[in-house]
Amino acid sequence: MKTILQPLYFKEINQREKEEFAKQLAVLKGIYENEAEFLDPIAVGEEIPGKAQAVLFAQMIGAVFQYREQISSIKLPVILMTSEFGTVEMWDWEIAAYLRENLHMDNVFTPYNTQMAQVILRAISSKQAMKEEGSFLIFQDSPGEGMQAEIFKRFFWWEKECITRIEENFGVKVIFRSWKEVNEKARLVDDGAARKLLKERGEFPCTAGEEAVLRAVKLYIAIRESVAQEKNVLGVGSNCLNESFHSNTTPCLAWNWLFEYDHILWACEGDLVSLLSETVLYCALRKPLMMTNLYPFLMGMAALKHEKIERFPELPDSDNYALGVHCGYFGFAPQSFCTEWTLRPKVLEIVDGGAAAVDCKMACGPVVLAKIHADMKKITVIEGQLEKYVGYPGSDCRNGALIHYKNNSGHKVMESLSSHHAIVIQGDVAPLICQIGRVYGMEVEIL
Repeated sequence: MKTILQPLYFKEINQREKEEFAKQLAVLKGIYENEAEFLDPIAVGEEIPGKAQAVLFAQMIGAVFQYREQISSIKLPVILMTSEFGTVEMWDWEIAAYLRENLHMDNVFTPYNTQMAQVILRAISSKQAMKEEGSFLIFQDSPGEGMQAEIFKRFFWWEKECITRIEENFGVKVIFRSWKEVNEKARLVDDGAARKLLKERGEFPCTAGEEAVLRAVKLYIAIRESVAQEKNVLGVGSNCLNESFHSNTTPCLAWNWLFEYDHILWACEGDLVSLLSETVLYCALRKPLMMTNLYPFLMGMAALKHEKIERFPELPDSDNYALGVHCGYFGFAPQSFCTEWTLRPKVLEIVDGGAAAVDCKMACGPVVLAKIHADMKKITVIEGQLEKYVGYPGSDCRNGALIHYKNNSGHKVMESLSSHHAIVIQGDVAPLICQIGRVYGMEVEIL
């Protein structure tokens, strides 16, 4: 979807300003042709059509101060892109401050680079897409009652309160289907059909055996058929670990193909809050991201025992480090997000012996760890550096990411984490997430 922009102009503009306005609007249409649909311009004070999702000021003049009532009544996002480079002009900072401070408008956006403007526009359109029949499809039967119940029964994402908050705050509908039944359907898929699709999709790095791969392909086929029965599925997940006894594989390959070929996001373990976080953040940023378990060094053996690791690496600044690992490796990510990606035999004891899991690496460098909180009103963003990958033979961490927090924030992180699941996003994107938070009306806490 594209954001539907309503350009506004001031009736007081002279002929020269009219020509400049038309020229600037043409520039913006060229720069943001992939992110926005531009309606015909109207004058400030005229009724804004219902289909508009944001208003655009492509030009500012002194008359703006005479339109206090008309401008302050605008409830849609108000975007100032007044320079020929598709950004706000520095001469308009006073006007933006006036709107925010004197008219108490917290919906005024002043992008100072084109990437930020693109993120704002994509956030607006994806927010609308979630409201307009957007859905999450989750496969589960009796969450919390199965494997490692002492852990899984604690999770908020199973609760009706969580589902209600997601639907009320974001408009997206959460649809549940049986994990047991979709796996039964997968087992009935003909080997020939699975091999045919596997051949069509081409080779990929794999050390798992043929049987493990065919099982994974069959599950993808069954899940894709379920997706096709619903409307506007934005993301899919399953209770794959806690209810692993229903499956002879894992959904890792299915999540990869659903993203790469069907453009659908994923949620490991059926974590709805992670899926929501991925949807909000990826649809606006379009940056490589993935979910992993976060094991801060400050947790000591309370973290390491679960991964069967004897000790963290010895580092001089250890309070500001965490290990990212999930399902035996770094965690699941689509192939296109990774520098290395291989489908390997499973590591975890709680999944079927013939299952496979993804072993992948994203590029080292700047990252942020982000997650929406349980109240759906706040996003915590932890700035950091993915330094390198470390592995421990015989453990449940054959390949984990070593992440160094920025700003000596280790102890603050411990007080601010809302989950053991964290979304790892490549790049210095904290300022961009601040813009996304403003679009969605969420507080953004940066550590």
